[in-house]
Amino acid sequence: MAHRRGRAGIGRMNAGAGAKLKYTKKAEEIKEVSLQSAVSTVKQLEVKLTEFAKTHHKAIQQDPAFRHKFLSMCAPLGVDPLTSKKSFWSFLNMGDFYHELAVKVAEVCYAYKSKNGGIMALKEVRRVLNIRGRTKFKLNANENANAKEKERKTTSTSTSTSAGSPGKYSEDDIIVAIGKLSKLGSGFRTVMVGSTRMVLSVPTELDNDHVQVIQCAQTVFAERREGISFDQVREMTQTQTQTQTQQWSDDRVKRALDLLLAEGMAWLDRFNGHEYYWFPSVWKEGMSEDTQ
Repeated sequence: MAHRRGRAGIGRMNAGAGAKLKYTKKAEEIKEVSLQSAVSTVKQLEVKLTEFAKTHHKAIQQDPAFRHKFLSMCAPLGVDPLTSKKSFWSFLNMGDFYHELAVKVAEVCYAYKSKNGGIMALKEVRRVLNIRGRTKFKLNANENANAKEKERKTTSTSTSTSAGSPGKYSEDDIIVAIGKLSKLGSGFRTVMVGSTRMVLSVPTELDNDHVQVIQCAQTVFAERREGISFDQVREMTQTQTQTQTQQWSDDRVKRALDLLLAEGMAWLDRFNGHEYYWFPSVWKEGMSEDTQ
């Protein structure tokens, strides 16, 4: 009887091993089918995306909002219309457009760096770019071909044409261009200060303290149109602990302000025995909103 039970036990073990092998093989088959299905789906989506680009290429070239939506559609599929000129997507001419826009963004940031220390509101960058006009390279191929002829037009005509152009730069366009610059390791990036997106063009790392100080300056300037004092920074900044909320120490406020002063992102104004810190990026942003 014991001998028979042994045979039965071995049989069950062999049967179990065989079943496990079948399950493993079946799982691999399902995995392969799923992978093939996923690849097929992605290829179909790429075809649809290509057809969409061909149908709506004029809107992609001329409408910044539509262009941003199109790039958002491409991203999940790993499709980058901004890459090589030799790629299929070269008919959109988007790569050259963003490369030249990146150069223009860098020019604007460097031109204002001595005044703002390398930090500038994205809205202000966009305003300056749109005042200066479009880049020499146009997304529209017809515009590109007639660029020389357009350059012969009078300044007034060119200005009015640019102002009414539907292809003026959007903030999304500028963010894409800054993404290209950031890959060069030149310090270009965007950071959020309160509800404002700022463009940084220096490699200096701003921590939360620096950002919070700039945000305090934004609040004061928005309310009073004036600089912020050391005491105001200390009163408006605070740290939340497990037991209580504490204001920053004088040393902490000083460290944050000293770096911003050293980088030229803040100016110190002494008047009648009082000291006020002015932030050009905040001031320009506020004044731009006043003129809108």
